[in-house]
Amino acid sequence: MSDSYYELVDSTDTLGEKFSATDLVRSTWSAAIQHGAPVSALLVRALERCEARDDTRLSRVMIDLLGAVPAEGDLWVRSRIERSGKQVELVTAEMLALGRDGEPRPVARASGWRLKTIDTTEVVHAPAPPLRPVTEAKSRDMKKDWDTNYVHSLDWRWLTKPMSEGPGESWIRPEVDLVKGETMTQLERLFAVADDANGIGTKLDIRKWTFMNTDLVVHVHRIPDGEWIGIRAETNYGPDGIGTTIGTLFDEGGAVGAIQQSVLVRPMPGR
Repeated sequence: MSDSYYELVDSTDTLGEKFSATDLVRSTWSAAIQHGAPVSALLVRALERCEARDDTRLSRVMIDLLGAVPAEGDLWVRSRIERSGKQVELVTAEMLALGRDGEPRPVARASGWRLKTIDTTEVVHAPAPPLRPVTEAKSRDMKKDWDTNYVHSLDWRWLTKPMSEGPGESWIRPEVDLVKGETMTQLERLFAVADDANGIGTKLDIRKWTFMNTDLVVHVHRIPDGEWIGIRAETNYGPDGIGTTIGTLFDEGGAVGAIQQSVLVRPMPGR
């Protein structure tokens, strides 16, 4: 098994950094498309590296998935400063892949507010009840249910029973690199699993329904520490095929941020 989601092919390509994806990006919905989590993490990598400054960090990141991201073929990622400033910057990134016509096209975009940091230790406040510790979580061995895909890259442990009443809760730890040979930053690690909130919060039977998210918005009030990311999430469903996932993100020290996702709900074909 590969030890990464992506391999950097060419850092000087005119379209942006050029990557190839491994089997570990493949979605649970279809092996032909990528799971949203590796895509999100690679875009965050670009946001963090864009004219990087030691005195700022990302506060809010919005990912828009513009369609199915192909699991095979070349990928390009490029970024730029959309709005510069001494204390507040808006950074954007874009992923491109080959379309049916063989030409590169945008398949995912990200924007991130990057804010200047100062010491506010004396006013730290994060009231969300912490998750129970990782030692109380149980593995469901989901890897046995699929051929090699994104699930095989994770140590995923549940604190709640899937589809039970109330918010779903899990601890997740990526077991591979984002880019081969690179050590993940803490925000890359967070985004390598944040997209899983939809699946953790769902109350729908995956054998009867599809519930794919089109985006994710994450606000980070504290950079996570350690290898484990915790997610508490719940998905609400409307009467017209549209849902929303709302959740809280954790490290082992407590809450680190909040997440929201839009969800497209459809009956499983043939149902």
